[in-house]
Amino acid sequence: MPVYEYRCRSCGATREDVQPMGSPPPGPCEVCGGELKRVYGRVGVKFSGWGFRRNDSLVPGDRPRKDFKQLEQKAQEIRDS
Repeated sequence: MPVYEYRCRSCGATREDVQPMGSPPPGPCEVCGGELKRVYGRVGVKFSGWGFRRNDSLVPGDRPRKDFKQLEQKAQEIRDS
């Protein structure tokens, strides 16, 4: 089950709760009795593979776009430097 973080709309107190997906907030704030709202955190995403703008820009415009082996080599050079 996921861990959700909630913040009180009235006093700003935070609370973490383990709940099944799709569950409503766990009830009123323990500090002031106010309404709890789910806090959405940041998620790290890493795009891998070809077809993403960052990877495609490694090849100059005069080269064919389907030269994946050279793209991979260029990416390795940049990563190692």
